[in-house]
Amino acid sequence: MTESPHRMSTRAVVVGGSLAGMLAAAAVRDHVDSVEIIEAHDLPEGPEARPGVPQAAHFHVLLSGGANAIEELLPGTVKELLAAGAHRVPMTTNMLICSPEGWYRRWQRDSHYLITASRDLTDSVVRGQVLKDPRVRVRPHTKVTALLGSSRRVTGVRLRAADGTESDLTADLVVDASGKAARTPQWLAELGVSGLAQDRIDSGIAYASRVYRAPVPTRNWPVISVQADPRTGEPGRTGGIVPIEDGRWHVSLIGTPGAQPTREAAEFEPYARTLRHPVIADLLAHAEPLTDVAVTHSTVNRRYYYERLTSWPEGLVALGDSVAAFNPVYGHGMSVAALGAVALRTQLSSLGLTNGLSRKAQRAVAGPVELAWSLAVGQDIHYATTEGKSANTADRLLQRYVSRLSHTATGSYHVATAMTDVLTLQSPGTALLRPGVLAAALMGPPRPQLDGPTFTGEERRLLAEAEIRLPGVTG
Repeated sequence: MTESPHRMSTRAVVVGGSLAGMLAAAAVRDHVDSVEIIEAHDLPEGPEARPGVPQAAHFHVLLSGGANAIEELLPGTVKELLAAGAHRVPMTTNMLICSPEGWYRRWQRDSHYLITASRDLTDSVVRGQVLKDPRVRVRPHTKVTALLGSSRRVTGVRLRAADGTESDLTADLVVDASGKAARTPQWLAELGVSGLAQDRIDSGIAYASRVYRAPVPTRNWPVISVQADPRTGEPGRTGGIVPIEDGRWHVSLIGTPGAQPTREAAEFEPYARTLRHPVIADLLAHAEPLTDVAVTHSTVNRRYYYERLTSWPEGLVALGDSVAAFNPVYGHGMSVAALGAVALRTQLSSLGLTNGLSRKAQRAVAGPVELAWSLAVGQDIHYATTEGKSANTADRLLQRYVSRLSHTATGSYHVATAMTDVLTLQSPGTALLRPGVLAAALMGPPRPQLDGPTFTGEERRLLAEAEIRLPGVTG
């Protein structure tokens, strides 16, 4: 009898134990024998703060495009999130949105939604789902200091343990999911890969956030958003209330230079009253603050165009914030990471660990990045304080069209649905150029605009029981 040749064991290394790193591990685990996640810090066992995630202090939403992608990678995750206290919020059925063009109607539909929860809970549930797989293990308190290999092929990573000891770890595939602080551009340069293009666009937006005990039950309570209008030329002020687990509201107030919120607790609610509508301030007047105010100025849009490089080493893929980090006000980060992980898995399923995988996978990852980038930057460049790019004639024409769409969406279910398709990353931006959408935008909203936020009968009952009276509230 002839023995079959021994098959070499295959390994993938994921740099970073973030949400993107966990989803990357989920994407590659069926195509290798083992997955090693290299994490610079320790990973908590439950929904606790993880070092290296400063944005966790601010509210996060998982768009339906991203939630569907996570379900594809990790079936049952959304159900587990909801069981742990997260909320599924239909768009715009359970949302009160004051756009620059006016209040959106609460159209009855379920095809688009948000999952709202603290970032710590979302990370914890996804992490638990991934680490149940015995093929995936984490190496904590370890840093990746370099890529092994050449400009043609990456063969592993160099590691530095907490005690300073260095070692090499070989891999058939390295996935960089190390986030905004990724050193991949430097590592590529060390391998001789040059010509990397990047963009950095900073609107100067600052976030101030705080968690409150909600004065009303949060189950089925709407997300509330009062948005700035960059067309005015004035400093922009935005605010939102997002229901999260344990009967709490996560509240973020956001301002451009000249209107940036501070970390002073006494100034938080007065700032909310400077928004374009007072509904958030009126609600916070009846809520109990549970945390101090957390502030961040780290809201730069930054993108590396890896997919444009003429030379890209086999055995390496980057995704998540390692490729592009977005102004978090638009809520795209987690969803883009999930869609990027699905794109990687799709290429692996088609090509396996063959030559050509890495370049094709990197180009596939760029797809959801491009849509989210155009949405974020297309808004931020219209603030007068933005650095890195200014709006040109084409940008201003596009903004006028999008503004016209948004105006129409305040009274048109058809246009509101088309816009939500794109904003939740479920359809490409070209969906807004379909003949039916163009014609509807030309005609304008078929229904009159609302004067203010519209609460349902049940929501007004809950407000009355809590002895909360909101001026200008309609039903």
